[in-house]
Formats: sequence, C-alpha cells, structure tokens
Amino acid sequence: MNKIKVGDDVMVIAGKDKGKRGTILKMDGDRVVVENVNMAKKHQKPNPQKGVPGGIVDKEMPLHRSNVGLYNPALGRADRIGFKTLEDGNKVRIFKSDGEVVDVG
Repeated sequence: MNKIKVGDDVMVIAGKDKGKRGTILKMDGDRVVVENVNMAKKHQKPNPQKGVPGGIVDKEMPLHRSNVGLYNPALGRADRIGFKTLEDGNKVRIFKSDGEVVDVG
C-alpha cells in the first residue's frame, strides 16, 4: 500500500510551489503530477486531424513524491502518513499527528 495515491488531496511541502494544494492526477514511479501545480509553458504545434490548436499552453509537470504530503483537513496542513491494521484485518492509512483514518482499504 502506497502512502499517497491517485486522487488524493495533497499539499506541496517543498520547492517553488510550496503551500499549494491540488489533487494527484498521475503517478509514475517516484514522480507525481498534481493538478495546477508546477506549471510550465509548452509550445504546441497544431494538429488538425486531432483537432488540437497550436499555441502556447500551460502544462503540469511532475514533482518528486517526497515534495508532497497528504492534506489533513482537521489541521489545515500537510501531514505524515502511517499504516494500521484494523480488528477485521484491513490495512488502512492514518494521519501520524492525530491517528485519524484516511480511508478504508
């Protein structure tokens, strides 16, 4: 079980976008792509067959997963993640600071 997954609400804890929040869109190994974080300009050629217009577009670039932390709504900041096995045998993610369960499964 990974500490962060696609669809998690995370906060950037290091780098130029420190403090920004977003949802994880994609994971590739140790890199994560977070919605509206670490934006870069991409010069895109038009492709009429695919209906893609040309021009300069903004694109999310990947961050290392160590630079993001799972957002804890109770504290209003990023928090560390631990694991706990429930009585029924399910392994769940918990926030280290308050012990609250993040999700079941």
